Amino acid sequence: MLRAVEPGPAVVVCSTCRVSPDQREDAGGQRGGALLAEALRDVQRADPALAGVAVQEMPCLFACQRHCVVHVRAPGKVGYVLGGFRPGEEEARAILEYAARHTASAEGVVPYGEWPDGVKGHFITRTPPEGFVCT
Repeated sequence: MLRAVEPGPAVVVCSTCRVSPDQREDAGGQRGGALLAEALRDVQRADPALAGVAVQEMPCLFACQRHCVVHVRAPGKVGYVLGGFRPGEEEARAILEYAARHTASAEGVVPYGEWPDGVKGHFITRTPPEGFVCT
């Protein structure tokens, strides 16, 4: 069930997420999560400054009450699960900009004033890194 990936900062995309609350796939039969992963990689190709965060995919993050769900993580840092995105360039850029700030932070905590507008209202959970709890 587990597949090894390179350690380091990453946005893990739920590849099986719906396109929207009402639509499972787009007209071409692609799931929203797969489209979002593609959009994230497109943004990285267009803006190499955002390429320091890996885009990884896995089926089902078990946050099915939301669509287009991602997990922002980095070793030794608080992680976050976000959802409710549209699978497009604007959303992908906001996710990657947040992930880059998360990576640059000491513990994975990005001050609210530094959050891109596109991630505000999308947070579902935060997860402490192994061996820690948040205070």
